[in-house]
Formats: sequence, C-alpha cells, structure tokens
Amino acid sequence: MTTTPSDVDVVLPCLNEAEALPWVLERIPPGWRAIVVDNGSTDGSAAIARAYGATVVPEPRRGFGAACHTGLTAATADVVCFCDCDASLDPSLLAPFAREVRDGGADLVLGRRRPQGRGAWPAHARAGNLALARILRRRTGLRLHDLGPLRAARREPLLALGLTDRRSGYPLQMVVRAADAGWRIAEHDVPYLPRTGASKVTGTWRGTWQAVRDMRRVLGETPAYPAGTAHPGGTVR
Repeated sequence: MTTTPSDVDVVLPCLNEAEALPWVLERIPPGWRAIVVDNGSTDGSAAIARAYGATVVPEPRRGFGAACHTGLTAATADVVCFCDCDASLDPSLLAPFAREVRDGGADLVLGRRRPQGRGAWPAHARAGNLALARILRRRTGLRLHDLGPLRAARREPLLALGLTDRRSGYPLQMVVRAADAGWRIAEHDVPYLPRTGASKVTGTWRGTWQAVRDMRRVLGETPAYPAGTAHPGGTVR
C-alpha cells in the first residue's frame, strides 16, 4: 500500500472499526492507496489507519453515503474502488475489478456476496437485499443479484452521476444512475465473511429495514432521462 498518487484509490468508510482495520489494510493491493473515511469513530480507528499508511479523511456527518462520497471526492486516481471496513470483504479481490474497468470490459463492477460460514449474512439482511434487487430489476431492467459494497469504476464518470444520497441508499443510487446512463455493469461472485464487530445496519431488523426504506426512496427517483425517450438501460455481464 502507498500514500503516493496511484492509479487506483480504495475508499473505506469507517465507523469504529479498530479491530478490523489491520486485516483490511494489510490486504490492499500493492501500489494502491487506501482512503479511510472516518465517520466519527471513537475507538482510535483513525490513528490505526494512519499507522498502517492509509490516507485518513474525516467526515463528521453520519451516514454510509456521506462517508463514501467524501472518499470519492478525496480520491485522485483514475479508478476508484469501494470496500467495507469491517473485514467481511477482502479488498485484494478488487484487483480484477479494477483491471476490468481499466481495460474497458465494464464501466461498473460489483461483487455478488457469497456467504462463508454461519452468521456471515443474517436472514433479514439477505431478504432485504433480495427484495431490493427485484425492485431494481423492475426499475432498470438490470438482472443483478446483489447490491453489495465491493465495487469499482472510473472516478470522473462516478462524479458525473451527481449522487445525492448520503445514507444507506448511496450504493443503490450509484447503480440506478449508472443504469440510466447506459453503463455496462458486471457482477462477480466474492466470498462474504462474518464481519468483525457489530453491524451498524444489517445487525438488526430495524437497521436493515431503515436501509431498505432509504433504498426504496432512491428507486422512487425520477429517471435521469427525459420523459418520452427510450430508457438507455444498463447491461449486466
């Protein structure tokens, strides 16, 4: 991992992930820059991230989307990746994602989470994700199976999407607006591990369904193309 300019930046939204951070940061591909967005941690996460060579960017406004977007605007690399900071996903798996984007095989690459072991993906969280995937299919025509956080795309086109959600709807809004813009979207299986520590979203029914409400609001947005024109549509590989 490096703090000098690289061709890939990895945005890592972080809220009290001190226990998981070393595992995550040790798996950032060589030559890539880790951008840890501290979303108000009180457990020393920021200091640990700095000790492991990450760039730390504060974002006091609570919200997954707020942290992700602050990381995106702080990024300078051509290709930007996103990964959770709780050790449920291995950031080294992003290497082929970034390569696919850089080589022109896809505009947005997503990881389809495949749970590894009991407790990796609670039933209520999986049910919420499935419901949203079905609604997304009706809204955009995309036959995606997951709306997971592991993803890669080019920075400038991402910024041009004009993402506005600053809560749990951010990852979904990215996919919806990318589909409206006609992006080629690829989805690949990735192992999903039991997270370190308690989840702020999917650990409870309340948190899960709050996220579902945020995402349903995103799906209710007016499409970003003029009424009466053909839906440009995204494509899934």
